[in-house]
Amino acid sequence: MIIFVITNQKGMNLLNFVEQYPDEASCRVKFKEYRDQQGVVCPHCGNTSHYWKQDKECYECKKCGKRQSLRANTVMHGSQLPFRYWFIAIHLLTSTKKSFSAAELQRQLGHKRYEPIWTLLHKLREIMGKRDEMYSLSGVIELDEGFFSTETPDDEKKKPLKRGRGSQKKSKVLVMAESQPVEGQTTKTGKPRQVGHIKMIVINDLKSATITPLVENNVTKESTIDSDDSTSYVKLKDIVKEHRPQVIPKEEIGKVLPWVHIAISNAKRMLLDIYHDIKPEYLQNYLNEFCYKFNRRYFGENLFDRLMIASVTYKNQFRQYNG
Repeated sequence: MIIFVITNQKGMNLLNFVEQYPDEASCRVKFKEYRDQQGVVCPHCGNTSHYWKQDKECYECKKCGKRQSLRANTVMHGSQLPFRYWFIAIHLLTSTKKSFSAAELQRQLGHKRYEPIWTLLHKLREIMGKRDEMYSLSGVIELDEGFFSTETPDDEKKKPLKRGRGSQKKSKVLVMAESQPVEGQTTKTGKPRQVGHIKMIVINDLKSATITPLVENNVTKESTIDSDDSTSYVKLKDIVKEHRPQVIPKEEIGKVLPWVHIAISNAKRMLLDIYHDIKPEYLQNYLNEFCYKFNRRYFGENLFDRLMIASVTYKNQFRQYNG
């Protein structure tokens, strides 16, 4: 089995971070810089010209006079946590190869309550997903589904436990990876493939009616899709330039669709190493983080800036599920 590690990801080191953001004030000033650079939009009238009210630490729309705080309509919308907490979390998310738990971040921050730190991380993972939603995959694309271990949903706990892929402890994930043959090189199994970007989307079932529109929304029409011959994919030929389904023996799947299964393997490894008993409704956020880092594995120190830009661009809409 090939294991892919994001070895090229070298974010800002800890000493540089502490030097640049030594206190709450420095984080607040920098966050305002990011907001001003990206532009502040009035949620009431859509105007993009504002005054900065220093005494109130808020923006005032030049057109309608409505005000919004520095945190409003960003990932920090409604949060009372210090700016530095957010900066530390963004630094850790963009400088570590794998991930880390909310319990570990809570311990490092010395914060009394677990839930606000857990929510902070999920808000960041949510905007990672929003950022990746902006882009479509293109070229030759490998496609398959993965099955990830999650908690049994509450409404299924009293039912007999199913086995295999239909188990209540398995969540279905549609996985797509750009996979281009490397010209001028051959191996025993044929031409090696170079991976581009990937997408992982949690799905409720494997029906064609579920999968086809998701592929259509995330893949360009000029693409070519390689997959197995599952009936779930029968309509893909209608939405892309070419669909090349084939019967793939189980022992050959990693050779025919290598990057999809490398991605699945590494995502599972990350989740198992750090998290326990993931609820199905939060799995997508964890996969958002994995894909976001994978797709930006060559960004290096710029990854911190990219996530900061996303943080001021998107208003968080994360809601914790009850039950």
